[in-house]
Amino acid sequence: MRVEKSIYLDYQSTTPVDDRVMQAMLPYFTDSFGNPHSASHALGWKSSDAVETARAVVASTVGALPEEVVFTSGATESNNQAMFGVMFGNTTPRNRVLVSAIEHKCVKESALFFGNKLGFVMEEIPVLSTGKIDLQAYQSMLSDDVLLVSIMAVNNEIGVIQDISCLSDLAHRAGALFHCDAAQALEAMDVDVADWGVDLLSLSAHKLYGPKGIGALYIDSSIQNNFPALIQGGGQQWGLRAGTLPTPLCVGFGVAASLIQSEGEAHRSALRVLSDRFLERLSNEGVGFRVNGDRQCRHPGSLSIELIGVDAESLLMSLQPKICASTGSACNSGMIQSSYVLRAIGVSEESAASCVRFSLGRFTDESQVDEAAKLIADGVRSCLI
Repeated sequence: MRVEKSIYLDYQSTTPVDDRVMQAMLPYFTDSFGNPHSASHALGWKSSDAVETARAVVASTVGALPEEVVFTSGATESNNQAMFGVMFGNTTPRNRVLVSAIEHKCVKESALFFGNKLGFVMEEIPVLSTGKIDLQAYQSMLSDDVLLVSIMAVNNEIGVIQDISCLSDLAHRAGALFHCDAAQALEAMDVDVADWGVDLLSLSAHKLYGPKGIGALYIDSSIQNNFPALIQGGGQQWGLRAGTLPTPLCVGFGVAASLIQSEGEAHRSALRVLSDRFLERLSNEGVGFRVNGDRQCRHPGSLSIELIGVDAESLLMSLQPKICASTGSACNSGMIQSSYVLRAIGVSEESAASCVRFSLGRFTDESQVDEAAKLIADGVRSCLI
């Protein structure tokens, strides 16, 4: 995708809204603006029908029932609600929560925050150098005092895909609940909550060409009775999440999900070809690089690359405004620190400073890949001089 003078290679950060999604949303900003919870007039009924249609589509995309899908403001809220709901609603002696060492920060921090407040211990499950869960360590950590396990399906930085069905089965054998952050998953693979055996699953529309500000939390019907709401108020969504639902955003999420259902596999195949082409072009340009994480079991458009001997921040700044990509660093309290995801897979501080995440998507094409590789190669050569 080209935006003015920029080639956009940061799809795992956010995706552009597909025009088909935008067109479906527009009427609900103008003529069909009724409150979906207004049950006494036609405009309210129309908005309510649109919301429930969207809910049914999102649910079918992950193999769930509509009443098991709660709309939220995004995956961050969904992850917070999952952590809070399970811990606050717990009536057992279990007091440990396990999260992987490479979870999104909102999972790690919400698990730690609610755990500290509610008397739970949060522990991190180590990963291998591939980014895959260390199964031996994971199994040794599972016991009858574990309440919840949270492991993401597709990592947002290195794109590695976990075997969620295996990991959830192990958790259930220990009597624990299993939550999966699947915000990055639908772009990368088919998702089925029944096949995966998860109890909770988080989604975000803006990772699949839908609007920002809308996500969803799947909550298995068997645990809903003991699942308290994080947001209290008017009792909307069966009392699981209060607040007036944003009809246009719900509609957009539904259309984005339907497009993933119909076009997902063809899109993923195209992304694999483009990713291979990108790496081949970099290699042909003489760029020295290493790909972080598992090379095979990964998001087809995600490439976390160490550009050997190059300062990643300086490189990306030198490429502005021509290339939009992300470094392997995170900003914390004004201090630049190496990515905890890269540290978890054994990447050194020095190597982490040379890492860039390039993520390709629906609107990436061969000409963009070829031009980006040439620009990056030229930038690398300048940085090495």
